[in-house]
Amino acid sequence: MRKILTVLAALASLSLTNCGYNAIQSEDEQIKANWSEVVNQYQRRADLVPNLVNSVKGFAQQEKDVLLGVTNARAKVGSIQATPEVLNDPAAFQKFQAAQGELSSALSRLLVVTENYPQLKSDALFKDLMSQLEGTENRITVARNRYIKAVQDYNVTIRSFPSNLTAMMFGYKEKPNFTVDNEKAISTAPKVDFNPAPAPSK
Repeated sequence: MRKILTVLAALASLSLTNCGYNAIQSEDEQIKANWSEVVNQYQRRADLVPNLVNSVKGFAQQEKDVLLGVTNARAKVGSIQATPEVLNDPAAFQKFQAAQGELSSALSRLLVVTENYPQLKSDALFKDLMSQLEGTENRITVARNRYIKAVQDYNVTIRSFPSNLTAMMFGYKEKPNFTVDNEKAISTAPKVDFNPAPAPSK
């Protein structure tokens, strides 16, 4: 009897291996690990924002709207829990992505404003914060790229035969991936015009 059970267990194990079950598990875990790194880098950026805002405040008191926009965007990011469940909920994933995009946009506006303050740009604290922020943005890009690749591998696996049968049997579904909100806008090549602007008519 024990020999029969051993044989059945071996056959079951072999069938699970060949049907893609193990690959699905491995790729699902890789997605979770990569997602954790994305969240980690987003958190690093969020942690830098208050220091950045405070350093700009001293130089740019009149830029209250821009500073408030950054602060509000950072608060919105902090209010969304980036739990692993987000990976299986396209609506929650979209909400998370939208909040991060809003913070990116607010930071871009803040950096444009700082161009008007030469003293601020030469301030050691500000320069250090900017350096850290730039490094964080690069890390976010790398982490997102790794997540995108992991999701692509996983989605291909659960849509390919015979592992798609296993995915259906165990309820594994495609996971959402990062998208670009303004895809139409960025797909249009920018117009470059070296002609000087016409002098205003008097």
